[in-house]
Amino acid sequence: MNNPPGQSLGLLIWLIVPLSTALLLRAFAGDGWQDFGLRLALRGNGVWYVVSLLVYPVGVSVVLLIGSALGLISFPDFAWGRLLAIFALGFIPAFIKNIFEEFAWRGYLTPKVYSLGLNDYVGHSIVGLIWGCWHIPYLLFLLDRATLQAATTQSLATFIPMAIIGLVPASIVYGELRLLTHSVWPPLLLHTISNALVDVLVVQGFVKIVPGMDLLVSPGHQGILTTIFFLLVGIGLRQLRMKTIPAANQGHLVATL
Repeated sequence: MNNPPGQSLGLLIWLIVPLSTALLLRAFAGDGWQDFGLRLALRGNGVWYVVSLLVYPVGVSVVLLIGSALGLISFPDFAWGRLLAIFALGFIPAFIKNIFEEFAWRGYLTPKVYSLGLNDYVGHSIVGLIWGCWHIPYLLFLLDRATLQAATTQSLATFIPMAIIGLVPASIVYGELRLLTHSVWPPLLLHTISNALVDVLVVQGFVKIVPGMDLLVSPGHQGILTTIFFLLVGIGLRQLRMKTIPAANQGHLVATL
């Protein structure tokens, strides 16, 4: 995406402000660093790293298969080699971008909301809504119009609310991986796979969706089927966490995040 200089500056400010604010709060407002989630925490968490790598490929495959079966999706220009090349080129930039994003939302906001003792789903929903609303300036002013038009046939009046709603169940998945591993790196990998893979499928022409039907079968978070998939995965991860971590220790979990 080629942005004018002023737009690029706005994009940079938009990206770094949440993490900068979180770092200032940790350094000078007494929030501390104990729950920062900087450790890789690989020991005992290998399965969750694998889950982080697989959630989006599996979810995309399910949604695309359903959409294809319904006659709503076709693959006129699908080539594995080109897809893998675009994915490889986009992975490192997406990873760097998501350091800023994930250490703000999962590195700071998730443990702070969890420490309030709210119902888990309420806490994840709060994070998801804040995370989603943070995207509004990007969608309105910073995202190239041609890129948006290539990604969806929806108007912004529909696309933005659906994208925010879709990030709520996504936030359950991201948040539960954070809570399960005590580390930001699994959700960071999850987010990077999303940006490097999902974002290019429609925009780069690998997948063609019947106009108006991306609301249902888009592989992005504005799609209803994708939203349902992430809701089911999030509920499943939360149930696994409840079984993995004894109830008596749940209240002390935040201290080691």
